[in-house]
Amino acid sequence: MKILDRYLLKTYLITFTSVFVILFFIFVLQMIWLFISELAGKDLDFGLILKFLMFGSPKLVPMVLPLTVLLSSIMTFGDLAENYEFAAMKSAGISFQRTMKGLTIFIVGLSVCAFFFANNVIPYSEYKFINFRKNIAQVKPAMAIAEGQFSTIGNINIKVNKKSGEKGEFLEGVTIHKKSNLGEGAKTVIRSKKGELISSEKSNLLQLVLIDGYYYEDITPKKYEDRQKFPFTKVYFKKYNINIDLSKLNNIDTDKEQIANTNNMLKLTELKYTVDSLTVNYDKELLSVADNAYMRTGLGTDVQPDSLRPKQPKTPELTSFLLTKEKQKVFEIAVSDALSSKQNIDMNVLMLEAKQKDINSHWLSIYEKFVIAFACLLMFFIGAPLGAIIRKGGLGLPIVFAMLIFITFHFLNTFGKKVAQESGITPFMGAWISSLVLAPLAIYLTRKAINDNGNINFDFITEPFQKLYTKFTQRNKSE
Repeated sequence: MKILDRYLLKTYLITFTSVFVILFFIFVLQMIWLFISELAGKDLDFGLILKFLMFGSPKLVPMVLPLTVLLSSIMTFGDLAENYEFAAMKSAGISFQRTMKGLTIFIVGLSVCAFFFANNVIPYSEYKFINFRKNIAQVKPAMAIAEGQFSTIGNINIKVNKKSGEKGEFLEGVTIHKKSNLGEGAKTVIRSKKGELISSEKSNLLQLVLIDGYYYEDITPKKYEDRQKFPFTKVYFKKYNINIDLSKLNNIDTDKEQIANTNNMLKLTELKYTVDSLTVNYDKELLSVADNAYMRTGLGTDVQPDSLRPKQPKTPELTSFLLTKEKQKVFEIAVSDALSSKQNIDMNVLMLEAKQKDINSHWLSIYEKFVIAFACLLMFFIGAPLGAIIRKGGLGLPIVFAMLIFITFHFLNTFGKKVAQESGITPFMGAWISSLVLAPLAIYLTRKAINDNGNINFDFITEPFQKLYTKFTQRNKSE
């Protein structure tokens, strides 16, 4: 490696590392904010929180890495151009293509690493993240119960005066308000001196054992005049067991989330196998729905083998021998069958759309593993020539351009995936639309930088702000 390549690579890596750490920290804070309800006020120790962040952080890399490449490229090449280092290189006969050669090799290697990271590390971390959120209640079942205040778990509100034990499983001064299934509020109150939480990592149920307490329940009499007396029952118990669904401790539908994120837990080979299986299943289901709809119409016995024309009925009119009332009943039955067939078709359509959406999601996951690798290359060939053209380093103007470009990339990527999931466009186009839109910009800027033509006018961005500033200052002067 020549001295020039080492110098450029060292300069780029210093900026790249700093920007990556800062951006990654910002996105981790955003993730904590999104899941703050699962972390705050639940007595989680530092080890559990660290595991939560460790399993959830890898999926942030597909957003952080392209933005890091873009911003560090603009800053590095902008700083070199601002300090006239590119001018010195050109005077020594070193072209812009030559200065990008060493860094291009580095970015290609980074893209390959990004692909393997997206194909191996992210699926594993996503699997661990989902299951960690599901099993966190089994590791520390008392996390959802805070001392001295009511906590909602499913259809009960529970408050304890004190928790003790290694996992906070021993409770003192337990008060429970149990909500009615009829929407009539809390009609049942349970108070006990002591309690214990018993859970198993192999079970989805948490057992709450209450010791030495009372069970109160309001009774709603059938007669209205008796309701003014407010009758209730009171029962003393030495031991009372309550079973609680563990999935409600985290207030998340874990089963639904696992189904929705299955495609994010699979590698490329596993995704291809799953897509093939889902496609075969979809084709079979579609054929079954078509056969079922065909049989419900009753055409199966009235169609000639070599013609689509129905056979002529033996009687000129099926209802000719029926009375008027009987004809009305026949027509009502026919209308009812037609409505039933329509409802059945509508349900089948929804079912097929859900299956197609699942297939599209798996295809998007396949393409995304390649998109993140290409995005690193794309952002480099946008950021490097743009920095050389604007000739501004540091954290000022480069951040503005980087954010505008990355927001455009992220918006197109999100929009494309949403539309592709609903079968509005193909999954390939949905995953690659952001790269296809920005690729011409990368080619255009690279050609401008190679030809040493920096005549790019960005006044269309700053001009509206300048006009507003001029109007504002003139108005203040007139006042």
